[in-house]
Amino acid sequence: MISIGVAFSWTATALLSEFGSKRLGNLTLNVLRMGLALVFSLVLFLVVTGSMMPPGASVEAAGWMLLSGVVGYVIGDFCLFQCYIIIGSRYGQLFMTLAPLSAALMAWITLGQQMNAMSILAMLITLGGISISVLGRGEHHKVGLKLPLNGVLFAIGAAMCQGIGLVLSKIGMDHYEASLTGTPEWLVPFSANFYRCVAGIIGFSLLLYFRKGLEPLREAMHDRKGLAVATATTVFGPFVGVGFSLMAVQYTAAGIASTLMAMTPIIILLPSYWLFKQKITWRAVVGAVISVVGVSLFFLG
Repeated sequence: MISIGVAFSWTATALLSEFGSKRLGNLTLNVLRMGLALVFSLVLFLVVTGSMMPPGASVEAAGWMLLSGVVGYVIGDFCLFQCYIIIGSRYGQLFMTLAPLSAALMAWITLGQQMNAMSILAMLITLGGISISVLGRGEHHKVGLKLPLNGVLFAIGAAMCQGIGLVLSKIGMDHYEASLTGTPEWLVPFSANFYRCVAGIIGFSLLLYFRKGLEPLREAMHDRKGLAVATATTVFGPFVGVGFSLMAVQYTAAGIASTLMAMTPIIILLPSYWLFKQKITWRAVVGAVISVVGVSLFFLG
């Protein structure tokens, strides 16, 4: 249930980011999102624990969570934005359905998490439905059947990084929980995300500095509408969305959680139609039905 809620949260993030990235630029928006997520986290810690810093983590736990931020936020999002530029968001979202398989494979290698036959079948059906839905979404630009190799590699890299980053977070949280006493269990994912955002803001700031300099960031600080969008994007994305995505992997296998969270391309169909007048085709409807069947199999399994 948490994973499905995350999918809705990420739907709002995607819609807001489409406007924000065009207005502020992708790297500038990501720097602002990481910074705001850190501020929100500090306020949360202050209210809950009385201290602005998260409960202390061991060096090993902090290392895993920082690595997760580098892989999931910095490398993953950079690859995702690049694949959008080269092959378009429709194909980019299609390749992102590889993330659950990446998460399941990584969890099998590192955590020893096993999946029964029903769960594997459900994952494949859900992924198939998501793929059909994404391919049914229209885009204004045209993409040939033979996609550029570099765009495909960026798309695969983004999907792999998202899945691997989720599992790295799981490893970090396991070490984190083992070293904590008296800390609410639900706060652990938000504490873990704090470390991920630290890695994210450092990484994106360096990318912005070496690619465009800091002038775009200075201009963005005077753009009230852009800052409002960045704030809303942060609430639904790096703060609530990612925090609850990390909470989801506490209660179920990483591959299953990642698959349910990958339903965003289906949930976004209606909002995209209402806001951007993107046509909903029969392929999108059929894909949504297949995905609902796949999700139901998770609970039967």
